Amino acid sequence: MVDRPAFTIGIEEEYLVVDRETRDLVKDPPPDLWDSLREVLGPQVAPEFLKAQIEVGTKVCAKLSEARDDLSGLRRDLSGVVEEYGAAIIAASTHPFANWMEQEPTEQPRYQRIAADYQVVARQMVICGMHVHVGIEDEHLRIDLMNQIRYMLPHIFALSTSSPFWAGTDTGLLAYRPIIFKNMPRTGVPEEFESWGEYERTVNILVEAGIIEDATKLWWDIRPSARYPTLEMRVSDVCTRLDDAMTVAAFYLCLLGFLFRLRRRNQRWRVYSPFLISENMWRAQRYGTDGSLIDFGRGELVSIADLVEEIIEMLAQDALEFDVIEELRHMRTIVSDGTSAHRQLAVHRAALDSGAGEREALEAVVDHLIHDTMHGL
Repeated sequence: MVDRPAFTIGIEEEYLVVDRETRDLVKDPPPDLWDSLREVLGPQVAPEFLKAQIEVGTKVCAKLSEARDDLSGLRRDLSGVVEEYGAAIIAASTHPFANWMEQEPTEQPRYQRIAADYQVVARQMVICGMHVHVGIEDEHLRIDLMNQIRYMLPHIFALSTSSPFWAGTDTGLLAYRPIIFKNMPRTGVPEEFESWGEYERTVNILVEAGIIEDATKLWWDIRPSARYPTLEMRVSDVCTRLDDAMTVAAFYLCLLGFLFRLRRRNQRWRVYSPFLISENMWRAQRYGTDGSLIDFGRGELVSIADLVEEIIEMLAQDALEFDVIEELRHMRTIVSDGTSAHRQLAVHRAALDSGAGEREALEAVVDHLIHDTMHGL
């Protein structure tokens, strides 16, 4: 029998850097900004594909509460540094009105290669995400749990939506980020792999053909990390509020704990095709917590509100074990009060109703995001 995984947790978040006066993205930050960032945040801060993006990552944490404290400090410290340069960070997966054609890729060999290889597809990637790593040392277990947890990716995603705007347009979706991201290769819901060996053989075909250097170029919604002994969830938008981010992380952690408990009883979650899971992914990005997802076992739509109640009950034992009961119950608050996308849309509508022009209303959304990113720290 496979030993119980460590179930350590680490969280990576990507932010957009905005000018406090124009509210637009900072397209070319001054070089000494990065000197200041590294001095304050050390190795926990890193550039991203575009110059207007910054990524932070927590340390490897034994408990979610440790990850929260670390991430809260990273947001505060990062905000303090960029503020000295007349800028701010927003934890949102798209900017309300930025023009993707004006953005510049980071001047690092990895990102320059991506820009050269993927051309205009890569240049459109003015999007941010949140990645949650959970420590699962056994490679075969990692693949087995990945196969099963794919079913719940739309459920995770629906709780995180923060990208309703794109290039100054209300897209009508609560999350537009996947529309942009899926233009890149090797994205979306991965297929089922029978074993770690099959996964490795599949990846090696692309490596040996010279298409990718390694598995870091697999940008699936969930993947075995190529750098750490973890299963990395990548499906979610970046949550503007830290409380919401912790709920998404707790949900993912508890799901893995639940699936491992099933395995110990020689049971498993039924595996469904990426085709069906992707249908629920579309519903999650279009309607978010306002909508419903297909229960494939029952063959019917079930509201997110009802699903949340089922999930809280199903994962109660795991939430107790991981000490995340309150974080899991916060799912109800997200459903009742809305995600970041709902708040952004409400700010935009309120500004227009008060007589603001379209650009002013979008700038009001940026101001809201600056404030909401610091909520609960």
